[in-house]
Amino acid sequence: MRKNAQLPRMLHVLVHMGLLDGRETSETIAQMLNTNPVVVRRTLGALRDAGIVASEGGRGGGWKLVKALADITVLDVQKALNPGAILPAALSDDHPACPVERASNAVLESAHAAAERELMRSYGATTLADIAATALESAAAGASERPG
Repeated sequence: MRKNAQLPRMLHVLVHMGLLDGRETSETIAQMLNTNPVVVRRTLGALRDAGIVASEGGRGGGWKLVKALADITVLDVQKALNPGAILPAALSDDHPACPVERASNAVLESAHAAAERELMRSYGATTLADIAATALESAAAGASERPG
């Protein structure tokens, strides 16, 4: 099963946009992500609807952040991309009258709900500025470790 990498890919794009303080075209972002510009426009359209980015047409146009990195959380991006549950429980509904199936589903629902709450708390406490700072620290550490 292929993992959905939409969230980390968009975090990557948004942090780059914030660090470079500029605009990016759908074509440039598509090249960066090795995907189609139409996919980029559809995805960034969801972020636009959530008030995270804006698009400008014409020469020199493209996508730009409308908020500072410090004002955007990972949860904001997650909700813009997928308003549903982050970790939906896969439940069985083959035998709804069976007490074993109901008990199994209840255990899974409870565990997933607890994990969902913790994940939302963590996503909500992490800003894109936090990610940018970690990336810059890592880049600086990597540069200082290179032989001079």
